[in-house]
Amino acid sequence: MKNLKVETKEDGKKLNTFVTSHFPHLKQNAFQKALRKKDIRVNGKRVNENVILHTNDEVILYLTDDVLAGSISPAPCSFQPIYEDENIAVYCKPAGMETQGHGSFTEHMQNANPEQYLEPCHRLDRNTSGLILYAKSPEAREILFTKFKKREIEKHYRATVLGIPKKKAATLVDYLFKDAKKSQVYISHTPKPGYVKIITQYTLLSSDFKNNTSVLDVQIHTGRTHQIRAHLAFIGYPILGDGKYGDARMNKQFHKSTQDLVSYSLHFAFSTDSGILQYLNGKTIQI
Repeated sequence: MKNLKVETKEDGKKLNTFVTSHFPHLKQNAFQKALRKKDIRVNGKRVNENVILHTNDEVILYLTDDVLAGSISPAPCSFQPIYEDENIAVYCKPAGMETQGHGSFTEHMQNANPEQYLEPCHRLDRNTSGLILYAKSPEAREILFTKFKKREIEKHYRATVLGIPKKKAATLVDYLFKDAKKSQVYISHTPKPGYVKIITQYTLLSSDFKNNTSVLDVQIHTGRTHQIRAHLAFIGYPILGDGKYGDARMNKQFHKSTQDLVSYSLHFAFSTDSGILQYLNGKTIQI
């Protein structure tokens, strides 16, 4: 909660102008959502309109620091499934944990469910949060691996980037080289020895011209290490908070130490035999 008082020099300002003057990184869609939910009070009364303020008015914002700082709303990650049935379980991995390995999210999940078969069918980078699909049987795992390989399961990511893309949507085709020793990748427009083809698709969801940031929906048609982070940075739109491929000065300015990248949607679009998982065809799971 933030409590603000309107000063004489701010008399006559509209609510959104007043609030963003105090919190310049607050996104307009977050402000509008706060109005719809009546999470803002003026002189003790909840408001749902962009009212005009006057000297000594008291404004109370029931918004988290992350929202006020312009961050993507954190994914509701926990050790409870987002979705579960007899064949699959979908969990939300928090940032800061590996998908697999010692001390990983999967290890925690398997230790918490020792009697249950639970194997991930894909992975997320350590500092990327969001949805991971788990199989609850070897048969389901084999089917899901095949579906991912055939691109019959769509993974959508939401990323906040620095800059305003000129194109509202684009499919990027370039080449990536992975330096395992440095744990870093490099992108090239042209093929080179050791480089593999990558395809990244984005759609512009919203832009904040005042702060020069945008929110993108991103899909990858090739699953390479750090692909989204490196590819967006390569075309001039680094992800906010990315310490490896991003802009350190801007990350500090926005008080971001972890990349604003969330795997927020899984869509099952089966076009071949799906066996015991056919019932999932057409289903979308989101956070």
